[in-house]
Amino acid sequence: MPVNENLAQYSDFAFKSAFVIFVLAELLILASYASMRTKAVTAKDSARELVGVAAGQGDAVLPGDAAGPGADPDEASGARGSARPLQERLANMGYSLVVLGFLLHVASLVLRGFAVERMPLGNMYEFVSTACAVGVGVGLVTLRPQTKRPLLAFVLVPVVILMFVAGTVLYATAAPVVPALQSYWLPIHVTIICIGSGIFLVSGVASMLFLFRIRFPKGEEKDTRLGRFAAKLPDAQYLDRLAYKTVVFGFPVFGIGVICGAIWAEAAWGRFWGWDPKETVSFIAWIVYAAYLHARATAGWRDTKAAWINLAGFVAMLFNLFIINMVVSGLHSYAGLT
Repeated sequence: MPVNENLAQYSDFAFKSAFVIFVLAELLILASYASMRTKAVTAKDSARELVGVAAGQGDAVLPGDAAGPGADPDEASGARGSARPLQERLANMGYSLVVLGFLLHVASLVLRGFAVERMPLGNMYEFVSTACAVGVGVGLVTLRPQTKRPLLAFVLVPVVILMFVAGTVLYATAAPVVPALQSYWLPIHVTIICIGSGIFLVSGVASMLFLFRIRFPKGEEKDTRLGRFAAKLPDAQYLDRLAYKTVVFGFPVFGIGVICGAIWAEAAWGRFWGWDPKETVSFIAWIVYAAYLHARATAGWRDTKAAWINLAGFVAMLFNLFIINMVVSGLHSYAGLT
């Protein structure tokens, strides 16, 4: 099967462009997060201004005033309405860049698929790229509200790292897949697994932030760097709900992917299940996520215990992706570095 080299090059260029744009978006959103003013900081600034006014420091301008003394109240009100906070503008720019990067990322996958005339899921580079695209898409949807957009910075961190690894260590030139993967089950099984993996990425990030946030309850943050950092995060309940809702959606998707893999195994190898390392760790990860959902619904386990189980499931997914594919020898070894 011939490979369209031009489309393959365009695909690589789109992937690299998406990576650069994600890095720029990460910087903008982190700047937005850093410039976010907590209620405690705003209260301190207001107190200083009020003390200054009480001490007779002339016609001091209170925080948020758009004009000085004697300004037209209507003009000042209009200025306040039209000027957005720096944090909000940076978050919007970062969000727009993430959307652009996501579109380029998807374009890179589509172009690679046309270049090789198959679904771009035949090696680890393509698998990781697809899973990252799903993770970014889930982040764009779940964190679309204005107040939640700064959280995209934490979703982009693992995405940027995985894309860097995919584009360097795991990169494989566009080529036809090995005969073992030339099946209609390839786009079905691997696509579903990629979707589940991308969803679990967002859930894992949410649980990590939850475990950090719960150490600094809302309104009880200490005046330290970690305390000020935690104060800018949403409350722990929101992060816990985000992790739970994404797992609720991703769990059956991943389970269907495992079942499709078993059906493909029966067609290819004559058995549904053979306890191959890839099959075994996939099943373990699925069981861990089932345990998380059970723990999340059990009284006394809804706090940090359930969150740690969710993180264990995410670690199992990463172990299955890298260690099983690249270190352990098994029937799925052909999905490694090709």
